[in-house]
Amino acid sequence: MVNLEDYAKSAFTVDNIIFGFDEGELKVLLIKRGVLPYENQWALPGNFVYPNEDLNAAANRVLLELTGLSDVYLEQVRTFGEVNRHPMGRVITVAYFSLVKIQGYELHGTSPLSQKAKWVSIAEATNLAFDHDAILEACLNRLKRRVRMRPVGFELLPRKFTLTELQHLYEAILQPIKKIDKRNFRKKILSMKILVDLDEIQEGVAHRPAKLYKFDKDKYEKFIAEGYIFEL
Repeated sequence: MVNLEDYAKSAFTVDNIIFGFDEGELKVLLIKRGVLPYENQWALPGNFVYPNEDLNAAANRVLLELTGLSDVYLEQVRTFGEVNRHPMGRVITVAYFSLVKIQGYELHGTSPLSQKAKWVSIAEATNLAFDHDAILEACLNRLKRRVRMRPVGFELLPRKFTLTELQHLYEAILQPIKKIDKRNFRKKILSMKILVDLDEIQEGVAHRPAKLYKFDKDKYEKFIAEGYIFEL
């Protein structure tokens, strides 16, 4: 005879994988845990879902409580349900990810679960709590697939940027897969007609100043909706 109560003993959490781009590096937002288990260890911003709370609401609440970030578009990636992934028992987590401009947010969590929050380069985001290394890898792979299917940059770059900065963003996401040919990249991105030439150049740089561009928001969103193939 199956005991239905046994099936109601699983708990649910949400984990947020927030990517940003800064100083030529792809980064991820981490918290330093302030409670057991894994106290003082770095982890993805995540916590339990309330019994009367839906998953999307939980993801936004947890992100705000642990990092101070709000009004962030979160996209569900996948569910992680290995039996022994959490030392407190059977815990299933749903991972969300997002792309944000680092300069646009101030970090200030309000939960004792998070001692501090900070942006960490992908290369340094290792040995995380729980199975967060695997969760981060899955979301990073999702991002790498995405840049091959549609233009990325509107969410990560400042409003005004150079073509070199845009190329460095793609290289930071795709590393160590390939080095992007400069001429081919520029030809491809300019042919898409999603960039607006601002008729401005960089100021205060030691090298020859480059032209500045911005994204045409309407055309950019149309490309995303249509799923244009942006194979590099």
